[in-house]
Amino acid sequence: MMLCIASAAGVTALAVSSFSLSWTHSVEHTRWEEHWQVEERALQLVSATVEGSGAGIDLPPDARWVDGGWTYSPHLPPLPSVRLAASGATGGGWRLCTDEVCMDLGQEPGEEATLSAAPNCEGAADRR
Repeated sequence: MMLCIASAAGVTALAVSSFSLSWTHSVEHTRWEEHWQVEERALQLVSATVEGSGAGIDLPPDARWVDGGWTYSPHLPPLPSVRLAASGATGGGWRLCTDEVCMDLGQEPGEEATLSAAPNCEGAADRR
């Protein structure tokens, strides 16, 4: 399965089974990190860690303090795609990391990227 990353720059295909996505919260200015699994034609959010609670950050009852952040397992169904839209309110975008590579997405306001899973990334740009 491929992780397809579609942006204005084109489509990047990564042959991975998992990845992390991290960013700075636009109001609280705390780090947020999510861990995702790449499944057949879907992305599954496995866990999330946030440095603190506050505006727009509601921690679930099962959140536990681990290594400087609140970690929990979101209870969401697999998603066909994840759209990242850069607000410009944080001074940066998202950092996507796999076991082999890290890349920055949405560094400038208005830059968008769409993540999806597929056997190949043909047509991924059309899903943006």
